[in-house]
Amino acid sequence: MEGADLINALRRKHRRTWWALVVRGLLALAVGIFILARPRDSLAALVLIVAVWALMSGMTEILHALETRSLFGAWWVLLISGMTSICFGVAAVYFYPTLPLAFMAVWVGLLLAANGIVIIYASVQMKNAGISWLWSCMWGVLSVLASAIAFINPPIAIAVILELLAVFSIVCSFALLVAAWRIRAFTKHLAAIVHPATPPTGGGA
Repeated sequence: MEGADLINALRRKHRRTWWALVVRGLLALAVGIFILARPRDSLAALVLIVAVWALMSGMTEILHALETRSLFGAWWVLLISGMTSICFGVAAVYFYPTLPLAFMAVWVGLLLAANGIVIIYASVQMKNAGISWLWSCMWGVLSVLASAIAFINPPIAIAVILELLAVFSIVCSFALLVAAWRIRAFTKHLAAIVHPATPPTGGGA
C-alpha cells in the first residue's frame, strides 16, 4: 500500500510538471511566432526590456554593495557599477528607443569582435602546433567582419538579435514540449504499475 501511495504521489508531481512544461513551451512558441510576425512591436518590447533590465540590475548591485561593505573591501566597485546601470536605465527610458537600440548594436559588435579575436588567436596557436587551423581562422575573420558590419550598420545587428531570439524561443518551445510528452508517457507508465490491466476471466469447462 505504501508503494502505491508513493507512486500516486509521483504521478501527481509529474502531472504538475507536465502542465508547467506545456504552458512554458506554448508561451515560448507564441513569443517566437510573434517576433517573426510583428518584428517592429517585438523590437519596441525588447528595447523596453533592456531599459528595465538596466534599472533592476543597478538596484540589485547597489543593495548587494551595501550589504557586503563590511565584508568586501572593494564594495564601492559594485556601488559604482550599480549607479552606472541605473543612470543608463534612466537615460534609456528618457531617450527611448534610440539609446537602447544603440546599446544593443554596440553590444553585438563588441561580442562578435571579441569572439573573432579569440578564435583568430587560437587558430594561430593551432597553426604553430601543427593542427588544422584554416577553418577556425576563417570563422574568426568572419566574426570580426560581422562586428564591423554591426558597428557600421546597427539595424542589421538589431535584426539579427530579433531573428536569434525568435529561433531560440521556437527551439526552446519544442524542447519543452518534448520533455512534457516524455513526462506524460512516464506518468502513464506509473499509472499502469498502480492499476495493472486485469486479464479477462473466461468460463472454465
